[in-house]
Amino acid sequence: MSAGGLADPGLTRKGRATRERIVRAAAALMFERGATGTSLDEVQAAAGVSSSQIYHYFQDKKVLIRAVISRQTDEVLGAQEPLLSELDSVESLRRWRDQIVGIQRERQCEGGCPIGSLAGQLAEVDPLARKDLADGFERWESAIRSGLLAMRDRGDLRADADAERLGTALLVALQGGLLLTQVHRNTTALEAGLDTVIEHIASLASDTARRLR
Repeated sequence: MSAGGLADPGLTRKGRATRERIVRAAAALMFERGATGTSLDEVQAAAGVSSSQIYHYFQDKKVLIRAVISRQTDEVLGAQEPLLSELDSVESLRRWRDQIVGIQRERQCEGGCPIGSLAGQLAEVDPLARKDLADGFERWESAIRSGLLAMRDRGDLRADADAERLGTALLVALQGGLLLTQVHRNTTALEAGLDTVIEHIASLASDTARRLR
């Protein structure tokens, strides 16, 4: 087993499928009940595997949780593609915003952010999980930041636009909005947070970009 709960490349195809089934079942349970509220016995039953199979692939629950973090990060970021990798215009930021809001409406605003929910439960009690979660958020922020840097480098944004700070602000607005979406069961706060930051980014358009509009 490699660090971070990643699959051992030496596993057989059947072994990889079994391991994936366990992680998928654990991720679904933890999204619904939380990491602390999910037992290995429940994961075993949901995945349809034996106790020995659980411990064959995962030394303990902490290792399984790290695998769940990896899977949830991939799922969350994957659901936002291809828009997430193309956030290099105000228009693409708005399309990405619409996609995120749409996903929450489809979920009826239940569950919040799969990564953020795990962070709230694990950051203070599991240092390795906290690092994995931080790495996941960095992947997310990096994708946002790359688009903003491209806008600045191309001259669409003013030279003094702080792409790193703006990327952080967008992710903060997103995470806070998702939490309030979960609490209020509507997307009002999520829309307000994302719209405010995106409109601020639009206000930083360079003089050249403004003339071309």
